[in-house]
Amino acid sequence: MDCMYRRALLAVSCVGLAATLFACGSSNSSNPPAVSTQDALATATPIKHLVVIYGENVSFDHYFATYPNATNPSGEPAFTAAAGTPAVNGLSGALLAANPNFTNTANGADAANPFRLDRTQAATADQNHAYTAEQQAANNGALDLFPKYTGRGTSGGAGAFGTKGQVMGYFDGNTVTALWNYAQKFAMSDNAWTTTYGPSTPGALEVVAGQTNGFQIVVSSKQPATATTSSYYINDGAGGLTMINDVDPGYDVCSSTTDTGMINAKNIGDLLNAKQITWGGFMGGFNLQTTNANGTTGCKRSTVATAVNAATADYIPHHNWFQYFKSTANPQHTRPSSTAAIGSSLETDGKTAEPANHQYDSDDFFAAVKAGNYPSVSFLKAPAAQDAHAGYSDPLDEQQFVTKVVNFLMQQPDWQNTAVVVTYDDSDGWYDHQYMAPVHSSMASADQLNGNGVCGSGTQPTGVAGAPVNGRCGPGTRIPFVVISPWAKANYVDHTFIDQASVVRFIEDNWLGGARLGGGSFDAVAGDMRGMFDFAGKGNLPVLYLDGAQGTQLSAAPAM
Repeated sequence: MDCMYRRALLAVSCVGLAATLFACGSSNSSNPPAVSTQDALATATPIKHLVVIYGENVSFDHYFATYPNATNPSGEPAFTAAAGTPAVNGLSGALLAANPNFTNTANGADAANPFRLDRTQAATADQNHAYTAEQQAANNGALDLFPKYTGRGTSGGAGAFGTKGQVMGYFDGNTVTALWNYAQKFAMSDNAWTTTYGPSTPGALEVVAGQTNGFQIVVSSKQPATATTSSYYINDGAGGLTMINDVDPGYDVCSSTTDTGMINAKNIGDLLNAKQITWGGFMGGFNLQTTNANGTTGCKRSTVATAVNAATADYIPHHNWFQYFKSTANPQHTRPSSTAAIGSSLETDGKTAEPANHQYDSDDFFAAVKAGNYPSVSFLKAPAAQDAHAGYSDPLDEQQFVTKVVNFLMQQPDWQNTAVVVTYDDSDGWYDHQYMAPVHSSMASADQLNGNGVCGSGTQPTGVAGAPVNGRCGPGTRIPFVVISPWAKANYVDHTFIDQASVVRFIEDNWLGGARLGGGSFDAVAGDMRGMFDFAGKGNLPVLYLDGAQGTQLSAAPAM
């Protein structure tokens, strides 16, 4: 049986049913190996599996300011760049020695130049990263008011580490060693942005829907945001609401009882469901039946972040992308009917709706892939202690999760057609020296970028109802974006403008023939992330196994 005919049979008989992944053929010597449902799907590129590791709250300069040059002090994992490693748009010269955040007297005693944080300072304060505060820090492109508007100090620290000037701190390859090594061997962007200004929840929505308009209040104790008050929504100027800050998803059993909401729009899961393509949102702590080693369970499952030396809840509702949409929500955290059904809309009988509705625990991702059921598209969020969010997580704990995922996937047969994206939901307010004038404007009182009630110029972007709306000003802040794949360009820095909605666009272009979400989603105008891939090549970049604690290269594959 030739390969094309065999794939055609698979497409008819197996598509959408995870339970039949390897049931369509024998692996003995007289028959070719079975082709999985996911691998049989027609795709625009060789990528058959996309895994998005979505971290928390990191600006580009916070992790890559001096890439590829690390300080390499004694006692810290060393990073030495290979010959010919390209530079990034990072920090040097006057930006380090006479930064405008140091020379601007409006920052007062908190004024500071950028400074290196070492591994002993991995646990930092959570900076202010609200929609309005980030605009005020950017100060119409001067980027000189970060200490005043987004800075928060850590009590008991020394020097700028203990003041609002801490917001100017950055790590290098001696602390974010794994990410620097992945960037060295694979590809990264130094021109990736949050789609709009604002914190985690807007960023979570942008990477799956390119949309923050269409917000609907479920429970609220807040009034719309003004120039002097903060809230998680504003009146969009067209009779609706736009989400601009964090709020828990409505109806989630773990959500707040005082403030929740939903989004009345489509997300990428809806388009994948329509084509019966397997996918999942895999959130740390989502399985409420698990009991951790410390005895915690349910919504209060917790894990200690090593560097922070404190426990935090594994599951944070306002980070959960797909819970904000009725079509893809799993409010009660219902478990999948079987490991074989993970990623599918149907149970293994092919008729009954799958109860988990594509929403799972991060542990379920490993279980499904081990069982030979590797979804086409997977969004992964670490348990909170390992998601990188300053205040309760840190880069050293984050590194443990990222390397665990990548090391695991590199040992799978389907690594040959996998792409892993590591990127972030927002910048946490950390300093970044690069500014981009808004492409999408907003004229609400919460906007303060280049005037009172002003963010950008021109007509506001279209919202879900087809009219121009406020609250979607962007791009916002620059964030890391790393691609790890046999098909990535090696040791490459891409300068193409992309944003969080570029992930949605890649999925649409690769699996869905360029279909778009509509309703004003930013997928239609997002940049193309394919500049980090070499699809004309052979797709044979070697694997890179890294130590989870040190971020340094291992000589052999670790036990999984």
